[in-house]
Amino acid sequence: MRRAPLAIFLVLLALGPFVLPEFHVTLLNYIALYALVALGLVLLTGVAGLTSFGQAAFVGLGAYASAWLSTTAALPGWLSWSGGSPWVGLVLGLVLTAVVAWMLGALTLRLSGHYLPLGTIAWGISLYFLFGNLDFLGGHTGITGIPSLHLAGFEIRGSRAFHFPIWLTLLAAMAFTRNLLDSREGRAIRALKGGATMAEAMGVDTARAKMAAFLVAALFAAVSGWLYAHMQRFINPNPFGLNLGIEYLFMAVVGGAVSVWGALLGAGLITILKQWLQDLLPAIFGASGNFEVIVFGIMMVLLLQRAPDGLWPLLMRWVPGAGGGRGRARPAVPQGEPLPRRQAPAHGSDLLVLSKVTKRYGGLVANHDMSFTVRAGEVMALIGPNGAGKSTLFDGISGANPISEGEIRFLGRRIDRLDAREIARLGMSRTFQHVRLLPAMSVLENVALGAHLRGSRGVIAAGLRLERAEERRLLAEAARQIERVGLGASMFEPAGSLALGQQRIVEIARALAADPCLLLLDEPAAGLRYREKQALAELLGKLRSESIGILLVEHDMDFVMGLADRVVVMEFGEKIAEGLPEEVQKDAAVLEAYLGGVAA
Repeated sequence: MRRAPLAIFLVLLALGPFVLPEFHVTLLNYIALYALVALGLVLLTGVAGLTSFGQAAFVGLGAYASAWLSTTAALPGWLSWSGGSPWVGLVLGLVLTAVVAWMLGALTLRLSGHYLPLGTIAWGISLYFLFGNLDFLGGHTGITGIPSLHLAGFEIRGSRAFHFPIWLTLLAAMAFTRNLLDSREGRAIRALKGGATMAEAMGVDTARAKMAAFLVAALFAAVSGWLYAHMQRFINPNPFGLNLGIEYLFMAVVGGAVSVWGALLGAGLITILKQWLQDLLPAIFGASGNFEVIVFGIMMVLLLQRAPDGLWPLLMRWVPGAGGGRGRARPAVPQGEPLPRRQAPAHGSDLLVLSKVTKRYGGLVANHDMSFTVRAGEVMALIGPNGAGKSTLFDGISGANPISEGEIRFLGRRIDRLDAREIARLGMSRTFQHVRLLPAMSVLENVALGAHLRGSRGVIAAGLRLERAEERRLLAEAARQIERVGLGASMFEPAGSLALGQQRIVEIARALAADPCLLLLDEPAAGLRYREKQALAELLGKLRSESIGILLVEHDMDFVMGLADRVVVMEFGEKIAEGLPEEVQKDAAVLEAYLGGVAA
């Protein structure tokens, strides 16, 4: 039943060139070409959270590369063998776009906030003027006489002939994107919007994930440009300027910037509405002009207020079963062979050694001369009043916020100059003081993100579904850890729908999915009820028996003193006591500083 609308759409699409007038077939082709670019923006902007106004320039790279190759009489020697084939032009356009996108991405993806979109505007304008000022590209006049395509002896010429290649390309790109998002690499890209700190702590190379999304979006745009050039058989710089870049982003936002099908909905709606308004508004105002831009501006403001996720999610509410409501059956628990596990360290061996660790923020000293050791198979509790510097120390140990002075060794290796993902790869995993989950993703997917480092298949394999065996094993591992922490009934629920205490348990399951030998738990019992705390203490006790070391920050003293093997007490960034729980509770300095002297 759920596939019926898709089947009807595909049938109507296939009948289109046989029953529709030439104008409407051409309009359908433009919708598909625009949707291909908007699809890249769904991945880049909607999913990864990286706003780009320059995608039209990548359309131009794909179009100009093939147009130049197929119309130049005297090709360079290294291309003379191609005979000006448009298919070689496609490869040339993709390679050129990938190289340019990689260089531009290396520069602009380091930017954040409003600087990133400003950077994309800058290189989008630069490439537009480059197209118009190079004589061998025809300047602002453009390139004419671009040949049509030939495939298996048949000529593809005109809107009706191009209909199927264009739409098949779009549908293939949509399938590739859906496959990519439903994979290990896709989870890494989706994690970018949840914050780089969390993603890096799970072992995600965030710079690589950003570049992957950027390159895929650029290549989709280049393919659109190649198809456009050979369908039109003429190009000039006008379709590749900043105004079109803004329009592509508008299409993605209107349709639904986090929905694959939203790209098609947005492209169709804006293209048809633009055509209609260009005919209607000049007649109303009695003058020619781009009056439709005014309507689009008002439409964007209203949409961002009323439907910030776009129109596709609203439309899906009317499709039975599409919203994942009560009518849908619970998915089967993933099954797969267990993933390889790292060798457990010897019980009692030193896992983590801190020596005179200091962290400064200008004149403020958050941590000063912190030194202690965490051993395999023990629970070390780090306690102290609010503002004592405990979470800052956690960030320094895990690589999220490097220390200023001192030395940190993990498994005998110095790690205080390594980044978070390298430390995670060595076998350290953590949770956060303020829960950092991806609320729209299921509990299963959130926990599977913790197993990111235990997979290896890349973007191409994910898009072509060649990594399904690995993906099953990763999801099965995530399911096992969810069952282990007692949240099996919530496995397929959105993580954001759980209570705060349950979300903290999900973070522990995510950390366990990484197969760590050291766990850093930042206030794991906060928000838990009494029975939930008992279950957590039982779980941590079991992990201790498996030679996993645990460094724990917690304010619940009953929980800490009943679980910890040793306790370190901090005040104002310094260690004031260390020892067995019963010793620390009797320490005069602790009673005075931490308990305010009341117990004395």
